Amino acid sequence: MNWLTELITGTGIAHSILLLSVVIAIGLLLGKIKIFGISLGTTWILFFGIFLGHFGLQIHPEVLHFMKEFGLILFIYSIGMQVGPSFFSSFKKGGITLNLLATGVVFLGVITAYIIHLITDTPIATMVGILSGAVTNTPGMGAAQQTFTDITGTTDPTIATAYAVAYPLGVVGIILTLVLFRYIFKIIIEKEKTDLDSQSETKLTEANMFSLVVENPAIVDKPLHEIKKLIEKEFVISRVLHVKSGELVVPKNDTLLEENDKVLIVSNLQNIDQIEALIGQRIDMDRAQWNKLDSQLVSRRIAITKSDINGKSIGQLRLRNLYGINVTRVNRAGVDLVAEPRLKLQIGDRVTVVGSEASIAEVEKFLGNSLKRLREPNLISIFIGISLGVLLGSIPFTIPGIPQPVKLGLAGGPLIVSILISIFGPKYKLVTYTTVSANLMLREIGIAIFLACVGIGAGESFVETILSGGYKWIGYGVIITVVPLLIIGTIGRKVYKINYFVLMGMISGSMTDPPALAFANSIAGNDVPAVSYATVYPLTMFLRVITAQLMILMFL
Repeated sequence: MNWLTELITGTGIAHSILLLSVVIAIGLLLGKIKIFGISLGTTWILFFGIFLGHFGLQIHPEVLHFMKEFGLILFIYSIGMQVGPSFFSSFKKGGITLNLLATGVVFLGVITAYIIHLITDTPIATMVGILSGAVTNTPGMGAAQQTFTDITGTTDPTIATAYAVAYPLGVVGIILTLVLFRYIFKIIIEKEKTDLDSQSETKLTEANMFSLVVENPAIVDKPLHEIKKLIEKEFVISRVLHVKSGELVVPKNDTLLEENDKVLIVSNLQNIDQIEALIGQRIDMDRAQWNKLDSQLVSRRIAITKSDINGKSIGQLRLRNLYGINVTRVNRAGVDLVAEPRLKLQIGDRVTVVGSEASIAEVEKFLGNSLKRLREPNLISIFIGISLGVLLGSIPFTIPGIPQPVKLGLAGGPLIVSILISIFGPKYKLVTYTTVSANLMLREIGIAIFLACVGIGAGESFVETILSGGYKWIGYGVIITVVPLLIIGTIGRKVYKINYFVLMGMISGSMTDPPALAFANSIAGNDVPAVSYATVYPLTMFLRVITAQLMILMFL
């Protein structure tokens, strides 16, 4: 039985893999347990790792360090790939206000943590761990650990210990704050839903279909390409019914509009009034009625799966001229966009095409439409991005007033590169599309390995640390969680009059806290909290990682 003893208590590769696997598997099982409807999820991996580490089960330090950093890179990079496409667009219109408020939550948390550090003389590295736990941000904790090691050449187990101590009440504190706001502001759920429907930004910007009759003499007998120059709005004429001949056609650039022709327009609610003023009044004729007019025309959704299409605009492809079809909408990440000529297509987009059966079959061959191709992982772009991220994270930057050169590190570098590569990769023919399930798998494997390594490494001194004063960290964490949320939440509601559902999503996103988002969604009964969560999540995640490193660099 020596082999079994060696496998369990040794330091070899088999022991390391076994210990990591056991910690992750049992941690995930424990994560399914809910108390009052709240679960700590994958964080149980950290707690179970601490438990086994306390009883002396360890991994060779160099192996532990490598696995921890590699898991963090996988996790961070996957997050960047997920949030990257919406990173810059999240600043548009109402998103600017939400991101400013979320930024306020981040910096108020940092300021609160620093004030507690000054008052209590808690070491700054430990304080950053408390901060990361209080705001439920694992990447920030990982970035702080890695920065501390870069500066000192050693590790500080109290970062992970403080994170683990502060995390549970961090999750609970965020949710209780959301509940508290409901009573402070006397929220009536039905009224919030009614108010939201009357000012829905999504409804205004998503692609919609409208039927118009041609009445404006200024556009009669003019080709479409000239008509579109008269108004600088995004719209597509999907079909034209020539009333005199009774012919239904897919319009081309040289198609002439005649008086009393009926046209099917694809645009958004913001533009329709101006388009109606240009062409003619709206008529009550839905899509089903158009489909009945001519059985030879069909509408089909085709997936972009050929890499040579990636990054090209709809206008560049000249699909209307080459195949006699019309692209009316582009569905990207579940949102319908108006298929205007300048819109650049990406792998994974789904375009709605109108035309004859034969023409659409040709377009399918041209665009790909291979679900098998979408399921194939694009590992080249992933590992190119990780390589560039590690390179960027290793470059030292000198900042006045900071004694040590600043590095983005193995957390910040891959995060920035993954965001940039997911946005600009298609322009340089780099296929960055990854299925949601593949991204989730990569992300969950990364965070599971990272948390298991952190827990095992911190477990040896966990109990001793708590007994020697670490219990105070729980109180510090509660203050860091609640104070910024109360201040910013009140400003958001009272000053900016933000809808309660939007506010819940913004608060959850500012703390990068999925359990709080799940709670918000259950209260709202719609996806509004998820939309505002996604709006602030990219910038918040970036700031959480960077501020954790800066606190170590500036105040250590």
